Amino acid sequence: MSIASLNPSAVLRDTGVVTIEDRPTPQPAPGEVLVAVGAVGICGSDVHYYEHGRIGDFVLRAPMVMGHESAGEVVAVGDGVDPSRAGQLVALEPGVPCKSCVQCLAGRYNLCPDMQFFATPPVDGSMAEYVTLDAAFAHPAPQGMTAEQAAMAEPVSVGVWASKKAGVTVGDRVLITGAGPVGLFAAQVARAYGASSVTLTDLSDYRLSVAKELGFAAQRADAPLGENAFDVFFECSGAAPAFKVGMRALDRNGRAVVVGMGSDELPLEVFAIQGKELTIQGVFRYRNCYPAALELIGRGAVNVAPVLTHRFALSEAEDALTLARREKNSLKAVVVP
Repeated sequence: MSIASLNPSAVLRDTGVVTIEDRPTPQPAPGEVLVAVGAVGICGSDVHYYEHGRIGDFVLRAPMVMGHESAGEVVAVGDGVDPSRAGQLVALEPGVPCKSCVQCLAGRYNLCPDMQFFATPPVDGSMAEYVTLDAAFAHPAPQGMTAEQAAMAEPVSVGVWASKKAGVTVGDRVLITGAGPVGLFAAQVARAYGASSVTLTDLSDYRLSVAKELGFAAQRADAPLGENAFDVFFECSGAAPAFKVGMRALDRNGRAVVVGMGSDELPLEVFAIQGKELTIQGVFRYRNCYPAALELIGRGAVNVAPVLTHRFALSEAEDALTLARREKNSLKAVVVP
């Protein structure tokens, strides 16, 4: 594949302002690969940066290339990287840690304070024709997988990490509040890990219909849930009321994982936590989950197709970011550079 000298990129210049700019094509440093990007998923965090210019302490202060759910073909390698990797389809794990801090040395690289994560200010993302990445974080995709499928290893990894944190195992009854892309992927991961039942709730009838299409129990979030009905609870909506309802539905010794980011504060009923000995955990991205995510997608345990509802060219990046405003019956937009 010939490599162009210019690299068209979707750049967030300010709140609500995205431009397509020709930037120089990056060169792979030692230990890196150069990837021709084949697909980039739009995440809720991308939309949040577009609409608000910040997430928590991460504030847009300079123009930034968007996108972090991505996959593509290795077209060049830096020094120290096996040249045979050229031509591989790879899923790009978007966060590269420093590898030397206390968290990294303890194996908790997702908590590295110096993490360089695509499209998290001030780090540029992958919504471009080319991107470079540490070769260790460019994960080879299984044979026959498409770039769109491989790009979904990022949100599927969130589901894998949630199931690992909760210790999902055979026979668990799982509740997931929020039937968006992450909730739908997390549900499929939990089923693959042995959950005997998975129930999703949402206020969108469209999203609930997709959950049912994937074989899950689904009900409106404003309908009652039984008490002591679940062993595991994933809160994927980011809504405080959903967290309160889900905690009440947990059985004794239940495990809750806060996945969705939305509310700054969540309600805690102390008596329920103590009386049932409930466990609550947070997840921050994921670690060592991409191989499992790719394997689950590759063998069909996680079906990404029903979640990928809309596709856009790079020149239409702003349309992809505003899709949810215009189309209520949508889930995941994909930009195809």
